[in-house]
Amino acid sequence: MTFLYSHPVSDAIRERVLTELTHIEQQHDVRVLFACESGSRGWGFASPDSDYDVRFVYVHQPEWYLRVEPQRDVIELPISDELDISGWELRKALQLMHRSNPTLLEWLASPVVYRQDAALAERMRTLAPTFFSERKGRWHYVSMAAKNFRGYLQGETVRMKKYLYVLRPLLAAQWIDEGRGIPPMRFADLADAMVRDAALREEINQLLAIKMESGEAEYGARFSRIHAFIEEALAHEDVPSDFRQATGDPAALDVFLHDTVLTRAPCTT
Repeated sequence: MTFLYSHPVSDAIRERVLTELTHIEQQHDVRVLFACESGSRGWGFASPDSDYDVRFVYVHQPEWYLRVEPQRDVIELPISDELDISGWELRKALQLMHRSNPTLLEWLASPVVYRQDAALAERMRTLAPTFFSERKGRWHYVSMAAKNFRGYLQGETVRMKKYLYVLRPLLAAQWIDEGRGIPPMRFADLADAMVRDAALREEINQLLAIKMESGEAEYGARFSRIHAFIEEALAHEDVPSDFRQATGDPAALDVFLHDTVLTRAPCTT
């Protein structure tokens, strides 16, 4: 049994996102290097009313990097009825890569890419595994799962989507435990590799079908096998003392930043 997945992005929404990215470039005098879907549409289990979580990496003019005082390194648009758009400046993104930031690694693995400088994006994807920290990645996912489980799945009636917000990070942590490297972003790929119990697989697929056909706020009765699996997985988790420690030599990131700022910066208007 394979797991259900869907990445619904209509042509109209894609065009709207591309228009917004162009406006961002013009308003902030930046160049968007990479833009993707980061939320449930990227994970493959969006509800019909899920919004679009657009995330991007951008670069400024070279002069921006020569200022004494640090400048704002995030661009965030007001959340609209459908679109949630925000991005990180390239130097910030590379600092986070050096610290093995799981969110950035997920962006680079997203199956829904709105725009990218293909050569640059491939170079970032090649660099990412050299800075991947199993310890930091694992704890990020375990703590995310525990927080969502404690906050949303304690009653007899629960919010359906929160099961997936616990299962996905738990399975990502188990993926790391097996030495598989950076977990895939698509939930179906993750579950297909990590869930071996046939009855649990069937129940997860039932949950996915509900999530993909119902609203984001859908509530329902507990799924017994999923609930037991989560409780067992979280039963003996401790915080490692050095999970924040950076990994890898940042020299390669320095070269990447230098090359990109000099060759991909926005044209002066």
